[in-house]
Amino acid sequence: MGVRITRRRVVAAIITLLAVASLAGAIGARWYQKQQERRENDIKVPVTLEFGPADLASVETRTLSRWLPVSGTMRPVHQATVKSKVSGDVREITVREGDAVKEGQLLIKVDTADLDARLLERQGQLQSAKAQLALAEKTLATNRKLLQQNFISRTAFDSSESNMNVTRGSVVSAEAQVRLAQNALKDAVVHAPLSGIVAKRHVQPGEKVAFDAPLVTIVRLKEIELQALVPAIDIPELKVGMSVDLTVDGFGERSFKGRIERINPATEPGTRAIMVFVGIPNPDDELRGGMFATGRIALASSAPVASLPAGAVRSEAGQTFVWAIEDGKLVRRMVVTGRRDEESGRVEIKTALPATLRVLATRFENLKEGAPALVKAPESLPPKASAAAIDAASHS
Repeated sequence: MGVRITRRRVVAAIITLLAVASLAGAIGARWYQKQQERRENDIKVPVTLEFGPADLASVETRTLSRWLPVSGTMRPVHQATVKSKVSGDVREITVREGDAVKEGQLLIKVDTADLDARLLERQGQLQSAKAQLALAEKTLATNRKLLQQNFISRTAFDSSESNMNVTRGSVVSAEAQVRLAQNALKDAVVHAPLSGIVAKRHVQPGEKVAFDAPLVTIVRLKEIELQALVPAIDIPELKVGMSVDLTVDGFGERSFKGRIERINPATEPGTRAIMVFVGIPNPDDELRGGMFATGRIALASSAPVASLPAGAVRSEAGQTFVWAIEDGKLVRRMVVTGRRDEESGRVEIKTALPATLRVLATRFENLKEGAPALVKAPESLPPKASAAAIDAASHS
C-alpha cells in the first residue's frame, strides 16, 4: 500500500529539516566560540622565562682600568722643504716624488751664467782695490820719510795715512763681495739636507725660480709623530714617556706602540685642549704622513667602584637601563653609567643597586617588563643550556 504524500506531510518534513539544520548550526557556532576562547586563553597565558646562573650577574665592587682615548693625524718628525737661495732658471732636476734620497745627494741645478759674470766682476773689483792699496802703502812710506826730514807737513802725512786705511777697507769689502759671489755659485747647486723620501717637487726643469722659492720637500719616515688634542682636565695625569696603544686607518686590527714625547705648555687657541705629541717607531717606513690614528693611554687605576658586565647595560632612546629579576618578574632598572673598562668588559654603575639584585648579564631580545621569570638551579639545567635557547622561548 503506497504512502500518500499530502501537503501537510511535506510541510512537516520541511519544518523538521529546518529545525535539525538550526540545531546543527547552533552546535557548530558554540564549538567555534569555545575554540576561540581557548585560543585567547592560551595567548593570554604568559610564557615563563627561565634563566641559568650563567645568564645573570650582580653589582660588584671592582677596580677598573682607566684609559684616555686619543686620535689625530700623523706626520714625520723629520722633514725639510729645500728652498732656492738664488734666482735663476732651473737647469736640471734629478729626483721625483717618491724617490729615496741620501743626505748630500744632488737634487737641482740652477743656471749660473749671471752668477759667473757677477763673480768675475767682483774679482776685478778686488784686484783694483788691492792695486790702490799697494799705491797707498807706498805713498804713506814715502811721506813718512819726508815728514821726518820736515819736507811735508803733519797734515799732509795724516791725509796719506787716512787714504791708505780707506783703501784697505775697500779691499776687505771687495773680498767679501767675491766670497758672496762664490757662495751664490755654490747655492745654485742644491743638495739634500737629510736622507729620506721626496714628498713633493715644487718646480719643473726650465722654470724660473725666485730667491727663497720652495724647490723640493723631503721627509724621513723612520720616526712618525701623532698629534692629538687632549682635554686640559686630563693633562695632569699624563707624563712624558707614557705608553700609547694605537690603531691606524688602513691597517685593520693591527696595533702600533708609541710613547708620549712632548706635551704643549698651553691650550690651543679657541679650545680647552692641549696638543700631545706621540712618537711612533716606523723602521719599515709603513706609516705615512697624513694617516689618521686612534688609540688610548693607560692611566692610573682609581678606587674600586660598583660595576656590571658591559653586556648587561643597554641603551635605547637615550635611556640607559638593565633588565633584572625581582619577585619572579622582569623589571627594567634605569642606571647612570661611568667609566668603561674594555679589558675586563665591565662598566661603572653610578646608580645605587642592591648587591642581591639579579641582573641579566647577556643580551636577550623581545623582553617585556612584568613578564614572569625564574632562575633555574644549576643541577636542573639541561646540558649546554644557552641564552639562545631561552631567547627562542621568549619568541614563542
